Amino acid sequence: MKGTNLGELEEIVLLVVANLFDNAYGILIKQEIEEKCNRTITISTVHNVLQRLSEKDYLESRYSDPTPERGGKRKLLFRVTKAGQAALKTSRSMRENLWSGIPKVAFEQ
Repeated sequence: MKGTNLGELEEIVLLVVANLFDNAYGILIKQEIEEKCNRTITISTVHNVLQRLSEKDYLESRYSDPTPERGGKRKLLFRVTKAGQAALKTSRSMRENLWSGIPKVAFEQ
């Protein structure tokens, strides 16, 4: 398994997958990142991050049923695993600890 620390983009993708819950697939994840984070991202980057997170056991995937809108193609749907939830909680806790330690004067300039 690769390292357990989350990079910024990995954290964003995990959070988006969690927000989309049972409807998280590549294109929709890309759109959500672009809309909610005001950040441009390619679909290949999204797929690379999804693969990395799956290798870390932070995501699980399954195929949807075929849909007429997609010409009978199935979507590869992602969901955050228990390990992914733990990684997000650890990342959030670390950030909150760092933010809470900043002296007020540090931003009074």
